[in-house]
Amino acid sequence: MIDYQTNNITVNYLIPFNILILIMLILLIGDLHIPSRALDIPPKLKKLLVPGRISQILCTGNLVDHETSDFLQTVAPDVYFVKGEFDQSRGWPLSRVIAVESVRIGLIHGHTIVPRLDSDALHMVARQMDVDVLVWGGTHRFEAYECDGKLFVNPGSATGALYTGWETEEPIPTFVLMSLQTSVLVLYVYQLIGDDVKVEKLQYPRGKTEDTN
Repeated sequence: MIDYQTNNITVNYLIPFNILILIMLILLIGDLHIPSRALDIPPKLKKLLVPGRISQILCTGNLVDHETSDFLQTVAPDVYFVKGEFDQSRGWPLSRVIAVESVRIGLIHGHTIVPRLDSDALHMVARQMDVDVLVWGGTHRFEAYECDGKLFVNPGSATGALYTGWETEEPIPTFVLMSLQTSVLVLYVYQLIGDDVKVEKLQYPRGKTEDTN
């Protein structure tokens, strides 16, 4: 596991949207479960998702309602969805690969991973998809780590929806902004903790993943 460079800051101190207008921003979001487990994306997070700032959206599924997918398609010109187990009425695929510059990004929900939450199974999927980055969901918790030259990112739940079996844990609404810069891949992790939006910056050297394929 790589040692990331981290910096915990409040959204009032640094808003990446303001400084990344000239480079590509990719929103990683999913597991909203609207309206079955949450009414909407919390207002303090949703107000950050405005048109003109985000280039692409990769959604890990389980939106459940149709209004939220319609909303996301107003935020960015390119939106990619995959189907979660509660997106029964959708025609979305279970997985897809998106090429951004020289980086191949795999997108899945995670409910098809067997055993559930198994890291070895995730690594096998990443190898089968031949991707540099695998974005997955299903756990409702943010996670990012490097293994065998590949980056694995779970953006968590943007609504803080409860996850069966973890009802005793306080849900944290979360989404991630990813930026592919010249030498690094940067993640900005947005979390609503109490009434405050916190942002954590993670950096990963780009060449390490791309050289492995």
